[in-house]
Amino acid sequence: MITAREEIERDPLCGAAAIASSLAGKLHGLDAVYEKIEDNPNNITRFFVISRERAEPSGDDKTSIMFQTADKPGALVEVLGVFQRAGINLTHIDKRPSGRTNWTYTFFIDAQGHRSDPAMIAALDEASRHCAELTALGSYPRATRIL
Repeated sequence: MITAREEIERDPLCGAAAIASSLAGKLHGLDAVYEKIEDNPNNITRFFVISRERAEPSGDDKTSIMFQTADKPGALVEVLGVFQRAGINLTHIDKRPSGRTNWTYTFFIDAQGHRSDPAMIAALDEASRHCAELTALGSYPRATRIL
């Protein structure tokens, strides 16, 4: 995958762009085409750096997890309860239509801790038993500032 900056360097007329903070634009030598494109001025957008290599534990990490529950009463509570019993704090939860079958949803959670932590390993294993599907998307150092 190449960056917007690299695409522009290859072909200045390509029309490549990136949605990012003004600081990110300055750091990467990109000019703002449009500013304040949000519909809510208090909105904060999360950006991810995707890598082929796994991030090593930093001591202050998060793990992003994607799952679909079994289709039964209490299935979501069962999955979330696994993390509660393991003492793992969930800092974000969201759901989206699965895009596969009507009325099925994919849940996304962020959990404090690295996927190599013993408590996280055990929680992911137990939670997967309550899910039709569960994937640990990755672990990464927790952001400590907003750009």
